[in-house]
Amino acid sequence: MASKRFHNQTVLVTGASRGIGAAIAKAFASEGACVLVNYLANTNAANDVVKACETLGGTALALQADVRDPLAVKEMATHAMHEVGRIDILVNNAFSPYAFDPENRKRFWETPWADYQTQFDGAVQATYNVCQSVIGQMRQRAKGSIINMVSDLVYRPSIAYNDYTTAKSALVGFSKNLATELGPYGIRVNCVAPGLVSPTASSVHTKEAVKDKLIAQTPLGRIATPEDVTGPVLFLASDWSQFMTGQVLVVDGGLVMA
Repeated sequence: MASKRFHNQTVLVTGASRGIGAAIAKAFASEGACVLVNYLANTNAANDVVKACETLGGTALALQADVRDPLAVKEMATHAMHEVGRIDILVNNAFSPYAFDPENRKRFWETPWADYQTQFDGAVQATYNVCQSVIGQMRQRAKGSIINMVSDLVYRPSIAYNDYTTAKSALVGFSKNLATELGPYGIRVNCVAPGLVSPTASSVHTKEAVKDKLIAQTPLGRIATPEDVTGPVLFLASDWSQFMTGQVLVVDGGLVMA
């Protein structure tokens, strides 16, 4: 029997108790990884993901931390290193809560800077905090892969979610700079940019008429599921993409074409 692709590798997935993060955690587990399931508050949901990972053939550990809090992230990383010894792959999936609700979104002139700051904290600061906590041991081994979750709205803001999209745009810039700096240390940094994904907590308020409009413009003719996002993430984490860094893979059925 062929060995699984991520056997003997440890993956930290932030925001992994539900939605896209949970799907990513399970996908890594199915390929033999040890998965660190970071979550904010829902212990039961995180434990369910751990159980699912173990059923799929991987090992898993739930780690509670608000990744916007540098002290909490430092404590989480210390605990993780004590338990598993190293982190080979980091998937920054967590972000501040957001509702993709076109009818009730704030227009630019209605959006205070505090809303932008909330999204920057969840996208850029959280990613900064977790990267700071794992890059040292990746540099020591001269090997690592970081995947940051962004959005296709950066390239095609079909609906002007101003604060959310601006923060994700900043995360793309952050990731490309990090890729440039960390490449000489053998660490790759890439992004995955999903379109609208359903079902997730953020898309629960997206009305069917809006989904139908997006589907009509999408060559592959449907909305993405969380499982659609997992393949590109695992590809970027694997040696199949060993000569790729600073790239963004858009996963939206062709709505955005580079």
